[in-house]
Amino acid sequence: MKSKNSLMHAGNILITALLSVAIVSAQPVIIGLDGEPNEALLENHGARDISYYNLINAVSTDLPASAIQNLKKNPHIKYVEPDILVHALGKPSSQPPQQLTWGIERVNAPSMWNITNGTGIKIAVIDTGISKKHPDLNIAGGINLVGKKKGRNYNGDNGHGTHVAGIIAARNNNIGVVGVAPDAQLYAVKALDKYGSGYISDVIEAIEWAVLNNMSIISMSLGTPQYSQALEEVCNTAYANGVLLIAAAGNSGDGNAFTDEVMYPAKFDSVIAVGAINRNDTAPYFSASGPEVELAAPGVEIYSTWPRDTYTYASGTSMAAPFVTGVAALYWSENQSLSNSELRELLRNTALDLGEKGKDNVYGYGLVMAN
Repeated sequence: MKSKNSLMHAGNILITALLSVAIVSAQPVIIGLDGEPNEALLENHGARDISYYNLINAVSTDLPASAIQNLKKNPHIKYVEPDILVHALGKPSSQPPQQLTWGIERVNAPSMWNITNGTGIKIAVIDTGISKKHPDLNIAGGINLVGKKKGRNYNGDNGHGTHVAGIIAARNNNIGVVGVAPDAQLYAVKALDKYGSGYISDVIEAIEWAVLNNMSIISMSLGTPQYSQALEEVCNTAYANGVLLIAAAGNSGDGNAFTDEVMYPAKFDSVIAVGAINRNDTAPYFSASGPEVELAAPGVEIYSTWPRDTYTYASGTSMAAPFVTGVAALYWSENQSLSNSELRELLRNTALDLGEKGKDNVYGYGLVMAN
């Protein structure tokens, strides 16, 4: 799979500008195919660095802007869409670190620890990577899909993925914090760079990796406001393969429950969209609302693991989504005969109703709860 980090694209732009006579400007795209891949057809339209997916009938490539419209007209092409940037949906705050795990208590996680701690559940954290050497985290494996170090070097270089991982499964070892499901298996699937950004094509490959490596749950604290058919197809395929997909709803809320700001992939039917609450069980202003919001979870001033063996606070729906991931891991560990759709229904039915009675656009079915 080709690399699409921002530095590489900046380099391409620079070369194009200096050698405009010899090089045609190209754009990163995802192409949906109708039938078998026709490499000659794509190359005749100027495609280069073609990468094929396994779960969806599509490729990612760089395509001259002048060829996009012509290729769209071909009957063997379903769609041509831009390879969209996605972003991590949470930022650390500047407050000094201290022991504070109000979110773990609010979702009632300790009530299940005498039954299960999430044993046997494999969780793919698609994010900026996870700090390998943090004493409060036990990483079972992973992959890096970004940049020149593509491969097994999935060590977190941003902090966002490490923070998310600690919420899900920080170890119960008497130091720092403890996660919702401390014995669940964490897999670091690095699809976002050190700036917290990445391309849809890398997220697609990350989801494919999770399916092919038998992950139980995919946790995605990332999003984009732009629709991608390819991303929807791979999410639908992963869900059809029995994986539970959970994603942050987004941080573009406007305080109006009747507007829809939910981002992709959370917006897809195959994905559980998670909004945030504060200590008062109220959604913060930033938490995206919309009919796709399915559950709510703590997402304000959440204390969790951070690189270089440290801990910090962060806020965002990025922090809310891993609480749902952890609770789902507890339930699934307790009853591994459940299908992903049955587990999803259980999460809805055990949620604590907040806001308007019944499902609403701000809290969905309510606050996720371990019971």
